[in-house]
Amino acid sequence: MTKNITTPGHSPKLTKAHKLSIAGVATLGAAALAFSLVPGNSQTTTTEALSTAQVAYSEQPIKDVKARITDQLAGADLKAQAVAAKKKAADDAAAAATKKAADAAAAKKAAAEAAAKKTAAEAAAKKKAEEARAKVQAASRSAQRPTIQTVAVKTYANNLDGWIRESLDIMAKHGIPGSYNGLHRNIMRESSGNPNAINDWDINAINGIPSKGLLQVIPPTFNAYHVAGTSWNIYDPVANITAAANYAADKYGSMDNVNSAY
Repeated sequence: MTKNITTPGHSPKLTKAHKLSIAGVATLGAAALAFSLVPGNSQTTTTEALSTAQVAYSEQPIKDVKARITDQLAGADLKAQAVAAKKKAADDAAAAATKKAADAAAAKKAAAEAAAKKTAAEAAAKKKAEEARAKVQAASRSAQRPTIQTVAVKTYANNLDGWIRESLDIMAKHGIPGSYNGLHRNIMRESSGNPNAINDWDINAINGIPSKGLLQVIPPTFNAYHVAGTSWNIYDPVANITAAANYAADKYGSMDNVNSAY
């Protein structure tokens, strides 16, 4: 016995297809009943009516059901396609947004690197310019600053040897010829090395212009042959020697050529 699966108090809902099928079955039953009641001479007409009834009530509902199922499947397919298209659009939009963000980050990073390189290049150029300017300034200061050479001051002894040597250095600066021996020899003959010696008996003394100093020079000769840089005091040893040597160079070529009163 077939198990009853219907719930008491509830009848299952019939679909439109079920209803049409039941209607067909009912129609078929009615047709069968009519056939049994019709006389034998009416068999052909009844058969034709039955055949027509079967086509009208059994095939058309099935076609409608198939059409509806096809429509439902087509609608479901379209709906699935729409969902897939919507999901693809969302995925494409998310991918585009991700790519845009990545591109923006890359562009920002590239800009930062370029700015850093530019700053570094500017700093290097500035440093190079400062170094070049410093070199130029240093070279300019070096060129403007005169070279100062420390020259030791030459000193001379305060005696006959020192006086002769100092006179020789002055004579050399002024191009006056003479030697140490020539000066020393004439000094010893004229004054015996006494810078304050004076001749008060010769013709010059008689004329009122006595010879004075180490090389017995009269005042007019001393003044005429005085050498710049020496004292104007006729008794000054260095000034007296240098003026006398200058006079001897003019008259005799050099004090070395003088061997007697001159």
